[in-house]
Amino acid sequence: MDVREALYTTRAMRRVRPDPVPMEVQARILDAAVRAPSGGNSQGWHFLLVDDPAVKGALGPLYRDAMEQLWGSIYAPRVAAAAADPEGAESVAFGKVQRSAQHLADHFEEVPLFLFGFARHDPTGGSIFPALWSAQLAARAEGVGSAMTAVLHGFHPAETFEILGVPAGKGWIMAGCLSFGYPTGVWGVAPRRAVHEVSSRNRFGAPVGFEVPAPLWPES
Repeated sequence: MDVREALYTTRAMRRVRPDPVPMEVQARILDAAVRAPSGGNSQGWHFLLVDDPAVKGALGPLYRDAMEQLWGSIYAPRVAAAAADPEGAESVAFGKVQRSAQHLADHFEEVPLFLFGFARHDPTGGSIFPALWSAQLAARAEGVGSAMTAVLHGFHPAETFEILGVPAGKGWIMAGCLSFGYPTGVWGVAPRRAVHEVSSRNRFGAPVGFEVPAPLWPES
């Protein structure tokens, strides 16, 4: 797969089939992930694959509770705005995201594979995010959909650590969790605000110097 196709079409795919992801595919995804940049080449990371139904069954209720808390706290203003103006463009767009995220929560145990990324002594996650993104790109090349979530870390970190057997007092921080599975939907270029609307040059808010009114891939 061309790298630009992977970059342009790797988006959150939360609706997936329960079909297992073959071990050889998992191996290729993780082997690509560990080639990502690592600050100081410290590689202070650990990748935990979860496909055991019992483990997913223990995490599922925590994940659904975390999502419920998320909608009622951080995203509460957007939820309220969407309810007040359900036909508005922003409300429609947010509704799609909310339904997709809630679908993952409601079907957590049916997702065939999760990848938890842990970084040591790095609360920012900056040392492991490149590897997690590489895992998502590698999954895209294999036809496997993925989505990143951090709600378990945000709302149930201690319980998640206990379920996953993460050693206590060793400096491990859960940077993110990736869901993996063969998607029920189709790949495509995600709609985004134009580059020149969200970018600057030399000083915040100054013109970036070019405009990109439409995606530059695929080339016409």
